[in-house]
Amino acid sequence: MSTESQSDYRNSIAGTTSAADLHITLANLQFDARFEAALAPHTCAAFRNLLPLTRKMIHCRWSGEGVWLPLDPWLLPWRVENPMGHPAPGQILLYAGGPSEPELLIPYGQCAFNSKFGALSGNHFLTIVSNLDSLIELGRKLLWEGAQDCTIELQSERQRTA
Repeated sequence: MSTESQSDYRNSIAGTTSAADLHITLANLQFDARFEAALAPHTCAAFRNLLPLTRKMIHCRWSGEGVWLPLDPWLLPWRVENPMGHPAPGQILLYAGGPSEPELLIPYGQCAFNSKFGALSGNHFLTIVSNLDSLIELGRKLLWEGAQDCTIELQSERQRTA
């Protein structure tokens, strides 16, 4: 995706009025995200069962400007929904089928989803809707400082415990 296209994408979601479903803390940076339930209903439902999720995230090895969170072995039925191989910053992909390990991919810049086995396609099921400009800071932090903490939780759970 070109820099101009990424800018257009950022502008298009910056004005979104849909409520955020999730709160994501990545290396002490705060983001809100929404489920793409109309486009990936089964993926959203399966991921919801993993919440709250706390993991270490690392910089991508094969995909360019992105970070990823390894997941446990995926035991649920896997469906391809809303597949994507070149996500824009903030378009979160879940991959759980095929030769590579289950993971979340969070792009912060130019990203082509790959593994040592070649090109991959993940289900675009979450979109970050706040603080997109901090994604570049996140990428730099992981690249130069190594693994960082990540927590993903439902907004409703976060509000109840706050």
